[in-house]
Amino acid sequence: MKAVEYNLPQDLNESFIVFRERGQYFPAPWHYHEHFELVQVTSSTGRRMVGDHIGFYDKDDLVFLGSNLPHVWVSDPEYFEGTADREADAVVIHFKRNFLGPNLTEIPELAALNKVIQDSARGIVIKGKTRDRINDLMKEMLELNGIERLKNLFAIFDSLARMKRYDVLASPAFLNNTPTGPSDRFKIIMEYIMQNFEQKITLQDMSEVANMSVTSLCNFFKERFRMTFVEYVNSIRIGQACVIMSETDRTIAQIAYQSGFNSLANFNRQFKKYKGMSPSSYRKKIEVKRT
Repeated sequence: MKAVEYNLPQDLNESFIVFRERGQYFPAPWHYHEHFELVQVTSSTGRRMVGDHIGFYDKDDLVFLGSNLPHVWVSDPEYFEGTADREADAVVIHFKRNFLGPNLTEIPELAALNKVIQDSARGIVIKGKTRDRINDLMKEMLELNGIERLKNLFAIFDSLARMKRYDVLASPAFLNNTPTGPSDRFKIIMEYIMQNFEQKITLQDMSEVANMSVTSLCNFFKERFRMTFVEYVNSIRIGQACVIMSETDRTIAQIAYQSGFNSLANFNRQFKKYKGMSPSSYRKKIEVKRT
């Protein structure tokens, strides 16, 4: 299943887009676009798929999506059937990385956004007081224009830069943007893993490639990704498995071995750990995207 590329219309007198998505259900298919996106659900329940992540959304759900990250919001059956007691409703903001200049995080006052921008490449769910504050600002923007609307967007950026708690959605395999100003060592490590995850990769192999001690390499992954080296590699493999599963009709066993697992049992175990369901259940859920 290939994601559809969207080219979003934008007025010449606007630097970013704010709009309300309202209807019987959310109509957009599995898609991606150059714009960053903030999606606040004000009404509707259902499933959202971001990269290789499948989760559930409800009223007030707030997600921040990076550029070119495939996604879709699928309303529950009663919305498609027209039996829901309310319409699906969401407030959406779209902006490009360069809408304020060459690069959003090159503006000194917005430097604190860098980590959030980096993590948005995998999609993030915003929670707690930060979510409530941003949701209120987004709703206000529907009635604002010009500088007043831009002021609210900067207030949203400030809240994003200050927040301490959020959940990252898609696996590292779905990263579409490299971090701003990555070091040569970071590039070497990431490129080696992405080129070799289908084969056996040991900590010792990786430490030699990166010219780091095993201890330093372990600390690198804990600090950068909040997971161990093995967990990171497995998350890459599971992400690849999800891509293959969504785009082909290969068997679960074929996908397991093609993704770098040498045991079907281990693949099933790891898949459930990272996705919260079996590979066969995941395949059934994504079938709705093909209809």
